[in-house]
Amino acid sequence: MTTAPAPPTLPRTTGAPAPSTAVPPRAAGPTRLRALDGLRLLAALMVAAYHYGGRDGEIGDAWGSSPAYQFPTASGYFAYGCLGVQIFFVISGFVICMSGWGRPLRAFFASRVSRLFPAYWAAVILVTVVFALPWVAYEAVSPTDALTNLTMLQMPLGVDRVLGVCWTLWAEMRFYALFALCVVLPGATRSRVVLFCAGWTLAAVIAEAANNSLLDIVLMPEYAPFFIGGIGFYLIHRYGSRDTAGWAIVAVSWLLGQHYAVTRLWHPADMPDAFSYRPSLGIVAVITLGYLLIAAIALGKLRWANWHWLTVAGALTYPFYLIHEHLGWVAVQLLHQDLGLPAAATFPLVLTLMLTLAWCLYRFVERPLTPRLKRAIMG
Repeated sequence: MTTAPAPPTLPRTTGAPAPSTAVPPRAAGPTRLRALDGLRLLAALMVAAYHYGGRDGEIGDAWGSSPAYQFPTASGYFAYGCLGVQIFFVISGFVICMSGWGRPLRAFFASRVSRLFPAYWAAVILVTVVFALPWVAYEAVSPTDALTNLTMLQMPLGVDRVLGVCWTLWAEMRFYALFALCVVLPGATRSRVVLFCAGWTLAAVIAEAANNSLLDIVLMPEYAPFFIGGIGFYLIHRYGSRDTAGWAIVAVSWLLGQHYAVTRLWHPADMPDAFSYRPSLGIVAVITLGYLLIAAIALGKLRWANWHWLTVAGALTYPFYLIHEHLGWVAVQLLHQDLGLPAAATFPLVLTLMLTLAWCLYRFVERPLTPRLKRAIMG
């Protein structure tokens, strides 16, 4: 199946107890950062726009022609939607640091497994079943590959993927493992987190220079700066705007992150067979905007965005992210080609359908199964 950028899941965006440290954290009780929930959904919608109108491939088959033909003006902007993944990774660094602080390793493991897997299992089963329907044009993976996908370890095994977006979950899992071993297991402190960020940054750069596949798998040089930047933002959120180390981590993260984003996504304007042209300044601008929004949240500048519906938006982000691409192909073909709806109506309708289905997965899968799975792991 097609590789496609998408966002990873994140823990609840609530505060964490403060450690004993020489640098006093802000005196505040746990509060939900609803603006961060809203940014998560915005990043997910960016990725969906990319998948529906900013690239070619299977979605072109679903539309019956290139998305550039369906959206002659908007498709060039939709092409930037793939950068929602990098923004997701920054958010992930923020909230994983926040949720792992002061939590024992077993509880951290239980929270991650119980948060990741119920919706993921449901999405894998749902997409497999839909693609097996005789009238669906897209080919389902083999039964053995579908079963292997339930482990979320199909990427390192080279198994065909049920969900194109699962490559980001593989990156998330490696980040969780590194953070758990280096920070959660010994106990989170400010100095330990700073050392972790500095050490991972240096190790990732060395891995890039060494061009060693094992080091690349473990250290993820292409994505490490974004996770690390999110951790730096959490230090600023926790200890205040005068946290020099936090700002230094964020600055280095942005400098390296924009480099990797441009390196991976930029190509010459006259490159043959390229779907769209993204100028390097445009790529840097989108990355920078994401960093500025997260900085505003970390500094408390968006506390006014405290609407309850943002909590619901945050809850829908993960299941929406899992299902929107592949089931979106089926919905686009059904509505646009089979029922004859114009592209301008099909696009928002498919988004609405995917968000509705995401709510169903949240309400009937995640809410009942997540606490049960967590209790089972904790014993």
